[in-house]
Amino acid sequence: MGVDLGLPHFDEDLDELAQLASTAGLLPVARMTCKRRAPDAALFVGSGKAQEIKEMAVLHGASEILFDQSLSPAQQRNLERLLEMPVNDRTMLILQIFAQRARSHEGKLQVELARLQYLSTRLVRRWSHLERQRGGIGNRGGPGETQIELDKRMIGESIKRTKERLDKVKKQRNTQRRQRERNQVFNVSLVGYTNAGKSTLFNALVKARAYAADQLFATLDTTTRQLYLSDEGANGCQISLSDTVGFIRDLPHGLVDAFAATLQEATNADLLLHVVDCSHPDYPEQIVQVQSVLEDIGATDVPQLLVFNKVDALPSDQQPRMLQDVFIMDGLAVPRIFISAQTGDNIDSLRQRLLQTALQATARPLSLSISPLNA
Repeated sequence: MGVDLGLPHFDEDLDELAQLASTAGLLPVARMTCKRRAPDAALFVGSGKAQEIKEMAVLHGASEILFDQSLSPAQQRNLERLLEMPVNDRTMLILQIFAQRARSHEGKLQVELARLQYLSTRLVRRWSHLERQRGGIGNRGGPGETQIELDKRMIGESIKRTKERLDKVKKQRNTQRRQRERNQVFNVSLVGYTNAGKSTLFNALVKARAYAADQLFATLDTTTRQLYLSDEGANGCQISLSDTVGFIRDLPHGLVDAFAATLQEATNADLLLHVVDCSHPDYPEQIVQVQSVLEDIGATDVPQLLVFNKVDALPSDQQPRMLQDVFIMDGLAVPRIFISAQTGDNIDSLRQRLLQTALQATARPLSLSISPLNA
């Protein structure tokens, strides 16, 4: 279910929501959209539209309703009572996917923190069966209040413990980062919209076997490898290359906060390889969304090299005239290179570009030919 509130970039076909649902192991059976000036405070949609949703769900035998926007706890609770089936929003769907995909200790901790923070605001819905209970004499508040307060305290304590464990992980990362700085290693991080091909490119560059698949959020855990680059002459150097979690439209702030330790790799990088699926029809919007997350984590000042991936998937009439040029982004001319990580097309040119940038950085402060338009 998607609601067009007049904001830019509304996904009227709900393709991304359907792909998220499939990634989470669900089978989308029907799609519905509507337009509103503002969300309804009680149901997010109007009561008439809610009834339409219920009728369509019954018609198609649906067992759950998914909204492409974030719902408040009250809206979610009211919708479930009216529709008589589970209702989840985009945030919960992404959390489910992250919980399924996290493999490392750090990744699992980060997902658990985001999940606990999300559930802490929805305890009333989880304990609705307690409404039949009565508090003792003199007790104030609603029925079942004691159990709800107990659960709040348990979740609060779990959040505190998880944050403490993540702080230890962050300290370990900082220690490793300082070691790389002492060794004067040039640090490169792969960033980009989910399913842009970051892990496939990572594997192509370092000959590794990081998990890569044609699905959303195939990679959650940061993988770092050392990569030795050299040209035909005597020039050569070693760089540190990190593959990071993919970004997505309306990425929940709780996840951005929870994955702060992982995303710190991008913040402290010397160069960001911003990987873009140039075969995707909405790639300009995906670039905007990635830039938004980079701004949230304080990484907008890190130099970027745009890597337009999946050039092999472009039809012949859309193939680039030049494999290296510049792309206008936020009023700046950012260097761009076209490649195919899957077939290896132009990967050698990307290696040479990385080598030149790394060698230049050892001689002077990094400046990757990012210049204002009027320069």
